[in-house]
Amino acid sequence: MVKQERAARTRQALVRAAAEAFAEEGFVHASLGAISKRAGVSNGALYFHFANKRMLAEAVEAEAAETLRRITEAAWAAQGNSLQRVVDASHELMGVLARDIVVRSGFELAADMARRTESPLRRQWRHWVEDVLRGAERGGALAEGMSWRDGAGVIVAATTGFEVLGGSDAGWLSRQNITRFWEVLLPCLADRQGLESLVCAG
Repeated sequence: MVKQERAARTRQALVRAAAEAFAEEGFVHASLGAISKRAGVSNGALYFHFANKRMLAEAVEAEAAETLRRITEAAWAAQGNSLQRVVDASHELMGVLARDIVVRSGFELAADMARRTESPLRRQWRHWVEDVLRGAERGGALAEGMSWRDGAGVIVAATTGFEVLGGSDAGWLSRQNITRFWEVLLPCLADRQGLESLVCAG
């Protein structure tokens, strides 16, 4: 049991060190030697857990995806208006991006063209937003003339923009900034009756 716990701690240290290195240097320039040194483990320990840099990147993305899943599941489980779920999830996601290097690096890795892969994290977020907006449309929560597709497109585009800009300036991810976004968008997105119950600050 002690050996398993030590192995789990080593793996977690490597994932975090890789996330830091990828965020600072990019996937291409980050070296496995520098990652193992940053994690405080030997190169042999690194190769015991990860055969190559791509596997490390996939582990970072997987941990970020799990965090995103927990955020969206918690928002979905909350009672209230469907649109409030998206508001709350967006605030939580932007907050996590600001303070969790693994999540931030996971999103950045997904967009790293050097790896030539589609962004699974952004796709995961987009699909969830689309599902919630479909439900909002079925429930009559959207403003007249607003389709779930148009609403989801605006939300995904804006939150992706916050995520990208927040990589170099965390101010874009602030609660104040995200609240202001919803103050501008919700009057166009939500039906008049439901708008009164929505809390832009999450």
